[in-house]
Amino acid sequence: MDLEQQITQQRIELELIALKALKIASITANACEVTITKSTGLSVSSLMCAVENIEFMNDSILKVTVYKGKRKGSASTSELSMKAIQMTIAAALDIAQYTSEDLYSGLASKELMVQNIPELDLFCPDILDPNSASKIAITAEKKALSYNDKIKQSNGANFDVCYGIKVYGNSYDLIASYLFSQYQMSCSIIAQGENSEMECDYGYSIARHKSDLLAPEIVGREAAFKVVNRLGAKKLITGTYPVMFSADIASGLIAHLARAISGESLHRKSSFLLGYLGKQIFPKWFNISEDPHVLRGLGSKPFDNEGLYTKNCQIISNGILMTYLLSSYSARKMNMIETGHTAGIHNWFIQCINKKKKSQMLTELDTGLLVTEVIGQGVNIVTGNYSRGAVGFWVKNGQVEHPVSEITIASNLKDMFRNIVAIGNDVDTRSKIQTGSILVESMKIAGN
Repeated sequence: MDLEQQITQQRIELELIALKALKIASITANACEVTITKSTGLSVSSLMCAVENIEFMNDSILKVTVYKGKRKGSASTSELSMKAIQMTIAAALDIAQYTSEDLYSGLASKELMVQNIPELDLFCPDILDPNSASKIAITAEKKALSYNDKIKQSNGANFDVCYGIKVYGNSYDLIASYLFSQYQMSCSIIAQGENSEMECDYGYSIARHKSDLLAPEIVGREAAFKVVNRLGAKKLITGTYPVMFSADIASGLIAHLARAISGESLHRKSSFLLGYLGKQIFPKWFNISEDPHVLRGLGSKPFDNEGLYTKNCQIISNGILMTYLLSSYSARKMNMIETGHTAGIHNWFIQCINKKKKSQMLTELDTGLLVTEVIGQGVNIVTGNYSRGAVGFWVKNGQVEHPVSEITIASNLKDMFRNIVAIGNDVDTRSKIQTGSILVESMKIAGN
């Protein structure tokens, strides 16, 4: 039996375990749900082109949630024997006796449960071979170390692979499952400039299928190129300037939107976008679409953690916020309909009519800051206030002039979203949020 057949057989066995657990829990509970996640993987790290660590992973977790009236109890176990499952169900039922009644608790809407599992090509198992994984990590390191004599040492490289099974079932007689895999490679490099100045940066690649990863030489070269170009950084004079976020950093900017429109933030009234549904928060030419069924997509899922089917959705249309991201609990709290986002967002695509080349973006930036790294957690989702350390490049007359560091950029997310003036076509595909560079009209920069 090959590896794929073994995992397919495990999937069948886990579905049967979930079904048995539901039958046991249903004897006492009014409603119940079971989630099982099984993950198998390998992580190899190297340092200065020698293997540093090899770690195998083989984890399982079963979570049972029961509802007795409006009381809820949850318990989990990493052991999948029937004795362990029975003890876990008993623990969940016991917990439910002591929790307060919550009018909004319960299973998600039956009519929105997944019916058919689409084939999303999320699963590509590979033999967990430490030797081949080590060679990939070391190859990335060697390429980075040979790039430039300013590169003095490696900070390490990694190659990780994980594949697994997700099973969900509930007392609506639903049992659903899918297989997944993920491969990731990274390399971190240290360079030294004048006056013993030292900088560190990295490159990485991530994919559902191993064949979709970048070559290790490309990852190593990316790390080396980035770190060498950081040498000789200067501070800036405090002021207000245009700011352009590189594509990999821009995805993080949009992630703040996802957090602000999540049901958890909204029903707790801890979001700066509370009450903004149907209102303009971006320029009229700005759009975000969600597609959870992209083949091999990093954010692709056939159903969420409550068994709700996932579907295409327009998050932002012509700058207007079209939907919140609601679990069944937050939907009930807000008297709305759940949206299948209990497990977070799926694949987001930032769209506009005229995406621009990076050179055109820099020309439009003219004189200002290109941000390539942000530091710290200075984002307040309640108020929208944004203040973070930053690293990047000073741009003058559309040309990169010199690297900058030890600065802080600040604004409010409402203003930043509203004052986006351009999107680049340099889309970074290594994230659930796929966007090019984002140019914001102005932000405060604190330097000298």
